[in-house]
Amino acid sequence: MEGEELKTESKPKEAEIRDGMKILWDVPITMSDGITLRADVFLPVEEGAYPTIMTYGPYSKGQLFQEAYARQWEVMTNDFPEILEGSSNKYQNWETTDPERWVPDGYAVVRVDSRGAGTSEGIQHLWSKQEANDFYECIEWAAGEPWSNGNIGLLGISYYAANQWLVAAMQPKHLKAIIPWEGTSDWYREFYYHGGIRSTFLDSWLPKQLQMQHGYGKRGRKNPHTGEWVAGPETFSTEELERNRVDLLREIKSHPLNDEYYEDITVDWSKVNIPILSAANWGGEGLHLRGNIEGFLQAASKDKYLEVHGFEHWTHFYTNYGLNLQKQFFDYCLKEEENGWGEKPKVQLQIRHVGNKFVQRSESDWPIPRTEWTKYYLDAENKTLDRKTPNKAEKVTYTALNENVIFYLPKAEKETEITGPLAAKLFVSSETEDTDLFLTVCLFSNDGEEVSFRGAMDANAPVAQGWLRASHRKLDKGKSLFYRPYHTHDEKQPLSPGEVYELDIEIWPTSIVIPEGYQLALKISGKDHEYSGEITEESKKFHRYPSKGCGPFLHEDPSDRPEEIYGGEVTIHTGPEYSSYLLLPIIPEK
Repeated sequence: MEGEELKTESKPKEAEIRDGMKILWDVPITMSDGITLRADVFLPVEEGAYPTIMTYGPYSKGQLFQEAYARQWEVMTNDFPEILEGSSNKYQNWETTDPERWVPDGYAVVRVDSRGAGTSEGIQHLWSKQEANDFYECIEWAAGEPWSNGNIGLLGISYYAANQWLVAAMQPKHLKAIIPWEGTSDWYREFYYHGGIRSTFLDSWLPKQLQMQHGYGKRGRKNPHTGEWVAGPETFSTEELERNRVDLLREIKSHPLNDEYYEDITVDWSKVNIPILSAANWGGEGLHLRGNIEGFLQAASKDKYLEVHGFEHWTHFYTNYGLNLQKQFFDYCLKEEENGWGEKPKVQLQIRHVGNKFVQRSESDWPIPRTEWTKYYLDAENKTLDRKTPNKAEKVTYTALNENVIFYLPKAEKETEITGPLAAKLFVSSETEDTDLFLTVCLFSNDGEEVSFRGAMDANAPVAQGWLRASHRKLDKGKSLFYRPYHTHDEKQPLSPGEVYELDIEIWPTSIVIPEGYQLALKISGKDHEYSGEITEESKKFHRYPSKGCGPFLHEDPSDRPEEIYGGEVTIHTGPEYSSYLLLPIIPEK
């Protein structure tokens, strides 16, 4: 796209001076195909050209965070009242930054409603090449405006993070740095199909976005600052709204293999070469965690940094901890300030402890170089995990949709840290032509109770999770690592009932310091993990999901998992010939 002349028709609008900022509402940005997108622009009052922070996404820039996501706002600010300080919070918007915390420091903040969302016209095609193209054009548009100095940075959570990877690979001339804060980078493996098993998160997420589609109009909310409809000004019929959006769910269901459909949203990592601060969440199993870590590892950038934290997936984006990290990085990259960022270690981790406690620590790389990679072998007879392979062959059978089998490590003799990627090798047979393997790493207290953690989208998250459909066992030998098997997902290889198959299964990264007397375990099942402890009223306040352990990242599509195939008996084989094991990244003390 470089070299194309953008036909922008950004007509000047009278600016408002509010709360120490100059604000331009619904500034038009005309795309090269004639479609007009609209952006809100927040500027310092003093005339000048400023480094610019941008987001592009579908969540209606005119919606107030506190109104549209009241429960999340209440929990977050109760836990971290510091978020309420130093800002009127009148311009808070879901998963985007607060302009009142950046504009006084000499930044312009730009929020763009993506094509077909909010006040931006056009056909809405979520997670598409079209959106990446639009984002590219918006970046170059902003760089040419008189209030921008041409240095553009991208900052946002989730949707506003994931699309940063794609547009960075397109190399817009004026994009100088990105902070994808909890953002998937592999849509097939991390969003639509976990291990080849369809995640139904899209099914629950999509309907909630309809009220933010352009044309929802009078049925939606009003912008509290302008009095305009946040998804208007037009109000379309239901039929018109349907015609104006691509049926993403139907598309994804039509492409269960990682085929050419996904090429347009596959990041070319060799072209991602600008500075990156990739911020992940230990509790982000099922969507963003893997994406941030793989983005850090695979990007060609020389100046790239990984940060991993905990709690809900929006929280630390807004706390002083997150804000200070973001500002130091952008001050260094967009303002070229010598503020010490260039001397920072490449990896900054909040090491997770029981009780949702975190201890900050820096490391030189990921995985942590001093990791002691340790195999614990499954023993089907005793349901244990041990450093030695069992002496004799044994097997254990479970009914995939109704039962599970749990293998326990010995109780920890001393405090032990596990931080990094995990993996498993299982020798498996099935009575049917296929089976789904759900692997959950759980922690149990010294009295046998399961210990859970506040995850990104669930208040009772386990230590770690992994998934694999047995017919998707084919590995990409060039991309697989001993600690992170990489499956092609480009063909199905059915099982012969009763035959034993060797399966390498990726388990997403984690961090946990196991207290003395506590016990780690590997649960193997044919269905989603469910927390075995009590789901308290306290835990229910964090999310709109029931907090049973997986949040919205479930696998409940009967058309993808018919019981006659995925509900049969599955057998795990162990012993000298079938050395099934769990690989753990044990971190010795410095």
